[in-house]
Amino acid sequence: MKKTLFIAGVIGALGTYAAVAQAQSNVTLYGIVDEGLTFNNNSHGARQYSLVSGEIQASRWGLRGGEDLGGGMKALFVLEGGMDLSSGKLGQGGLEFGRQLYVGLGTRYGTVTLGRQYDSVVDYVGLFEVGDQWGGFYTAHPGDLDNINNSNRVNNAIKYTSNNYGGFTVGGVYSPGGVAGHLSQNRIWSLGGSYYRGPLGLGVGYLNIRNPNTSFYGTSALANTTGSAPLATLNNIASPVFSGFADARTQEVYAAGGAYTYGAATFGGTYSNTRFDNLSGGGSGPNPFGNRGTAIFNNVEANFKYQLTPSFLIGAAYDYTKGSSVSGRDGATYHQAQIGADYFLSKRTDVYAVGIYQKASGTDSTGSEAVAAINGVTPSSDNHQVVLRVGMRHKF
Repeated sequence: MKKTLFIAGVIGALGTYAAVAQAQSNVTLYGIVDEGLTFNNNSHGARQYSLVSGEIQASRWGLRGGEDLGGGMKALFVLEGGMDLSSGKLGQGGLEFGRQLYVGLGTRYGTVTLGRQYDSVVDYVGLFEVGDQWGGFYTAHPGDLDNINNSNRVNNAIKYTSNNYGGFTVGGVYSPGGVAGHLSQNRIWSLGGSYYRGPLGLGVGYLNIRNPNTSFYGTSALANTTGSAPLATLNNIASPVFSGFADARTQEVYAAGGAYTYGAATFGGTYSNTRFDNLSGGGSGPNPFGNRGTAIFNNVEANFKYQLTPSFLIGAAYDYTKGSSVSGRDGATYHQAQIGADYFLSKRTDVYAVGIYQKASGTDSTGSEAVAAINGVTPSSDNHQVVLRVGMRHKF
């Protein structure tokens, strides 16, 4: 009888332990599906209508989870892949988990994660840009040249994010280049911080990319060809805004943003200074246009949104980009205006409309007369371009 009671007690204790252990772990499946019709009034001289996936937010699915390890520590992971609803293909150049893929450890001092991740400019300034709010990637700064809209991720990233201290959060990312014998080649690092208190939000970020054409842009960067030398004959940058600067040895981004909410209205903006240094200095891509020295872009965005009702918001934004002179040629200037509306049918489903107009002037990175080049669409054949988008988004 005593043996029976003892065994029953052990089994009961083990069952209780298993239940507690299970309660301490969690895994969540989540995702976004976004599809709609896009109109481009000048796609290399022709009008274009097309179904495009993931405009206001990129379509994706993912798994996130964690385990409480005790003593204020926890293990965590994220697996997140992009997808194209229009074609059924994977996003980010065909990578299965091209958006994010990392594992990490959280402590009372902050969180350290390892894998494919976002840089500090995205983390701390991105939320203040209209593209990460109601506008989507069409409203990103020309070519997303400062990566505030998160067009590119960082491979092999070691990332630290502090806990929140009185509204302050700081963090940084470091990715070694992985090229034998060259400690700095393909290296990426960034730092940033944010402050939130009541209706006010502020953020700053810095990003430093060595050999950006091979370490950050295009298929070679997405596939993470570490260990190989930069491919000097391949240009991985598509936008004419800065494709002519593919051979830059280093790309630097200094960025800041902020927002203030007053009642139903939110006023916000961002500033970025993007530099392509050491052109024709033995960088990571071709230089057929003979660019020399350093190309600098200053970008200023002002945005506004108003919550007409709990389920309906409208917004407007203006963006100004000014490129510096390069090799004796005047740089390009881009003016971009956008408006949008978003109506939530439920907490998870909404329909939206966005309109963007861009005008270009001056000489672009290829040494040609600048053409309008709204992010994510085929550039115009002249200096004007209009893109209209209506779509539907569902979150799960």
